[in-house]
Amino acid sequence: MAPNRVIPAASKLLKAIKPLNSASTTTVSAISPPIGFPEKTPQAITTGDTTATSLSNFDDADKLFASVSTSHLLRTALNLHMVAMEPMVDTGMWIMRSRLMQTPLIKDVILEIIRSTIYDHFCAGENPVATRKSVLELNEAGLRGMLVYALEHAGDNEACDRNLQGFVDTVESAKSLPPSSVSFIILKITAICPMNLLQRVSDLLRWQQQDPSFNLPWKRDSFPIFSESSPVYHTLIKPELLTPDEERDLELVHQRLLKLSRKCVEANVPLSIDAEYTSIQPAIDYLTYSSAIIYNKDDNPIVYGTIQAYLKDARERLLLATKVADKVGVPMGFKVVRGAYMSSEGKLASSLGYKSPIHDCIEDTHACYNDCASFMLERIANGSDAVVLATHNVESGRLAMAKAHEIGVGKVHQKLEFAQLYGMAESLSFGLKNAGFQVSKYMPFGPIQLVLPYLLRRAEENRGLLSASSLDRQLTREELMRRLKTAIF
Repeated sequence: MAPNRVIPAASKLLKAIKPLNSASTTTVSAISPPIGFPEKTPQAITTGDTTATSLSNFDDADKLFASVSTSHLLRTALNLHMVAMEPMVDTGMWIMRSRLMQTPLIKDVILEIIRSTIYDHFCAGENPVATRKSVLELNEAGLRGMLVYALEHAGDNEACDRNLQGFVDTVESAKSLPPSSVSFIILKITAICPMNLLQRVSDLLRWQQQDPSFNLPWKRDSFPIFSESSPVYHTLIKPELLTPDEERDLELVHQRLLKLSRKCVEANVPLSIDAEYTSIQPAIDYLTYSSAIIYNKDDNPIVYGTIQAYLKDARERLLLATKVADKVGVPMGFKVVRGAYMSSEGKLASSLGYKSPIHDCIEDTHACYNDCASFMLERIANGSDAVVLATHNVESGRLAMAKAHEIGVGKVHQKLEFAQLYGMAESLSFGLKNAGFQVSKYMPFGPIQLVLPYLLRRAEENRGLLSASSLDRQLTREELMRRLKTAIF
């Protein structure tokens, strides 16, 4: 598999971000558990030392939040209690989509309320100074940042080019932050490729999966993107080949991704590409792997794909991709998530008369997640791969820690990253950090009006996650009460 040749105006915000450094959900969606399943204890990753699961105490609020200020804890408690109330979330989403947002004065008031509550809690900042401050505060607490320039769903090439410059500027600005303070740059392919083109390419790739003789002259080197159980019901009739204009547009997408990947290589900051809907995931995986083949070298994966463990074919696709990567000597990086598009995936499959591509029960999703985590931990201990374990599930964190200690933490430390959403799962993040692991927070940033559509989509995809943060709410409340009693007595 020969590598392919590489053919060589951000917003004011990103141009000015020079004092900023670079860096697996969710978007929120990228690291959230599947919404709709009740959270239960996942199957354990088998280890030889059962005591390893108690390596970190995730419910000792005093130790967990030792590096967190009281004012920050108070804001966290208030915001988490607010978003846990679904009627309030529903009302907020209705207001943001209503005609009220078309009235200047009312709109300004609404945006200011959002800015001082939800936005400040879940986003890194609107401008370079605020974003830099958030990253540095996180770094001081022993955590790292995954920078998420909150753009997606570009409609044409002009928008794609504009978005690309924003991501490139983010990588450039990352260089001025302290080393390793930012772990990843996060990209949604829909920000640099129009959705209709992703759907067209996915249809063609699915048809080729069903008919290997179907020739795609534009197709570059890649890794397997389907398994025998992968859903292909999205493409029920033979699609038309890409038009010359569509082929040119696809080449532009390749060049955008290659340019961004090259910038990440120069900055030595990995690029993590989020997973999205199964209707367009084949094209996303194809683009991801074609870039990884060129830029993942010398035990240093730069381009990371994402595996959604709630999909029935997730483990098979992970095995197939890594097997071929081994044969051609390409080190692979993956972010392992549960997934966030459960409702829409089920509805689409049902409307076409097919079973959902998502596991039938939460236990199967947990088992798949833990299998993928265990598989990748074994690989990074014995080779050159890397993994981001993105989860808000405390038990999954314990089990992964146990597996890491069974293998030998020294063998996996630099190639293993845990990740949670900025503003959520703080107890898990600090527990993992206190146990000596690298931990990142997924940090969306950008002007509030630019980020607002992004946040709306994440809220819709992650309703269950927002209301399931009971442990964090309980622990922040306990720690605030402890500090109050200490101050009084």
